[in-house]
Amino acid sequence: MTQAPSRTLATQLAALQNQISTVIKGKPAQIADSLACLIAGGHLLIEDLPGVGKTTLAHALAISLGLKFSRLQFTADLLPSDLLGVSVYERDKNGFVFHPGPVFAQVLLADEINRAGPKTQSALLEAMEEHQVSVEGVTHPLPAPFFVIATQNPSEQLGTFPLPESQLDRFLMCISLGYPDAAAERELLMGGDSREQLKALQPVMTPADLIEVQAAVKAIHAAPPLLDYLQALIAATRSGQWFVEGLSPRAGLAVLRAARARALLQGRDYVSPDDLQAILPQTIAHRLQPRAGAGRGAREQVRAMIEATPLP
Repeated sequence: MTQAPSRTLATQLAALQNQISTVIKGKPAQIADSLACLIAGGHLLIEDLPGVGKTTLAHALAISLGLKFSRLQFTADLLPSDLLGVSVYERDKNGFVFHPGPVFAQVLLADEINRAGPKTQSALLEAMEEHQVSVEGVTHPLPAPFFVIATQNPSEQLGTFPLPESQLDRFLMCISLGYPDAAAERELLMGGDSREQLKALQPVMTPADLIEVQAAVKAIHAAPPLLDYLQALIAATRSGQWFVEGLSPRAGLAVLRAARARALLQGRDYVSPDDLQAILPQTIAHRLQPRAGAGRGAREQVRAMIEATPLP
């Protein structure tokens, strides 16, 4: 028997969402997706134009959870050592001493990740998958929890490098904030500088609380009929009807983790089909390429596939 999330846990998560909503106006769905990604133990890719609040969201998450935050601006001349760190010879110690790079944080904002070259992008792969980095043959563990939020400019903009499939697969979710609606934008215009609003935020949870929540996500129940539905959706991606290639087994596990996280945020101890349908586009669209002649983008193709796949 699974147990419903404790009232304290539910209250903390609600307070976390409410606080972030005071800074990121009019985006409750995107905030919920970001939190689901975080508590599922994944990493988040935000694909959008500059100036819509991507950096502010990352800051708000880190402050609200009391996490060590680091931001690195990715550029074409950024080297892997600028991200990971470097060993420097120190005469007084008669040896090399490792100086950690920005990746040694609990929340790393990789800003405009697709402006860096492939070599620097790939330097993040081990960190995101293994929560460790290897520099000059020595392995260094990263702090826990470890959460990467990467922002990506539209690929048609000048000076961008497409993220390789192996890099995209490391991101549990890919979301877009988009422009605010008229009411939210008016509130932004009247509310002053978002940097001042960030300074007013206080932690509502601790890193230890977050680790506890991440453990609770793993205990959320997925019934056999729910797994049947998930397998039907995975099989649909592999059928050749919708996408060039289907989801890998690892991607299927990622979908289930995200659905469990959403269920926990909804205050439930079990995953429902609604959870799968709600998180599927932002969890798998960045991993898939619609087949030729589909006439839809990847997210629209995922939504069409959901509508065409009946519940078992």
